[in-house]
Amino acid sequence: MCLMRVLAIANQKGGVGKTTTTVNLGAAFAALGHSTVVVDLDPQTNLTTSLDLRIEEDGLSLYDVLVDGEPFGEAVLSTTTPDLAACPADPSLAGADLDIAREEPDPRRRAIRLRDSLSLWAEGTPPCSFVLLDCPPSLGLLTVNALVAADAVIVPMQCEFFAMEGLARLVDTITRVRSAWNPSLHLLGVCFTMVDRRTNLARQVIAEVRRELGSQVFSTLVPRSVRVAEAPSFGLPVRDYDPSGQGTAAYTSLAREILAR
Repeated sequence: MCLMRVLAIANQKGGVGKTTTTVNLGAAFAALGHSTVVVDLDPQTNLTTSLDLRIEEDGLSLYDVLVDGEPFGEAVLSTTTPDLAACPADPSLAGADLDIAREEPDPRRRAIRLRDSLSLWAEGTPPCSFVLLDCPPSLGLLTVNALVAADAVIVPMQCEFFAMEGLARLVDTITRVRSAWNPSLHLLGVCFTMVDRRTNLARQVIAEVRRELGSQVFSTLVPRSVRVAEAPSFGLPVRDYDPSGQGTAAYTSLAREILAR
C-alpha cells in the first residue's frame, strides 16, 4: 500500500513564497508520477486563486471541513494539471479559529481537526502520494492544525537579514507542537526562494543558514523569476505556464531532493 505523506509548507514570516512553493512543488510531484493534493489554509486564499479554482454555490471549502466536520474528500477539486488536486479556501476561513473554539470546548481537540479529517480520508488505499499544506504566516489555530497533521515541515525562506530570526521562531513552534501533539513532526528542510545570486546579501544569508543547519538546507535554490511570478495570474503552476523555464527546473529539482529524503 502506498504511503501518503503530509508536508506543511510553513514560515511565520509573510512574503517568502509559501503559496508559490506549495503550488509548484505539488505540480512537480504530480509530473514525477506522485499524485498530490494541495490545501489552502490561508484566509487570504492565494493558493485557491493561483489555481483559478471556483467553489460552487453548494460546494465545500476547507472551512466546512474544519468547522462543520464535512468529509475532506468532498471539498477536494481537480485542477487543470494532471494528478494535482486542491482543497480550496474562501474568506470565511478567517473566522475558523473563533468558530472552532465556540464549537469545541476541549482545547486539545481543536488542534487535531485537520489530522482526523485527513486520516479518515486516507483510510484504506491512500487517495494520493502527497498532501501539501499551505500555512498562513501566523501561529494561529490553522497553522497548529497543519503542524499537528503533518509528517514534516518545509520552510521557504528569502535571502533577507531577518531570515534566521523567523526560522528560529518556527523551529521553536515545531518543538512545542512535537511535545504536545505530534512527536514525529520534524523539519524536513529549508528552501531558499526568490534568490538573486548576484547579491552579496543572498550569498551571505545562504552561507549562514547552511552553517547553522547543514544538510537540512536543500541544495536547490529557487531563482527570482518573472515567469514564476506571472503564472498565478493565469491560474497555472509555472510548469504549465513556462515548461522549459528556470522556475520549472528549480521546483523539479526540489521535488527530487524531497523524494530522496
